[in-house]
Amino acid sequence: MKIMTCKQLGGACDLAFRADTFEEMAQLSKQHGLDMHAQGDEAHLAKMAEIVELMKSPEAMKEWFAMKRKAFDALPDMD
Repeated sequence: MKIMTCKQLGGACDLAFRADTFEEMAQLSKQHGLDMHAQGDEAHLAKMAEIVELMKSPEAMKEWFAMKRKAFDALPDMD
């Protein structure tokens, strides 16, 4: 199991997510983002706007995603 924060995943807060795979981590982050969007959290909305802008370039989004995966892979297992 690895731990990453919302900020480490491109978000706006220090909430920690725990997951065994990067795909699980991404899903937890996505759900948190949806929750923060529903609450109208300004800091998270600003970060989401940055990601939306990044998504306009598939290559840039691919590179960003690869960078986050690499950060996940570099973390120690917390088992």
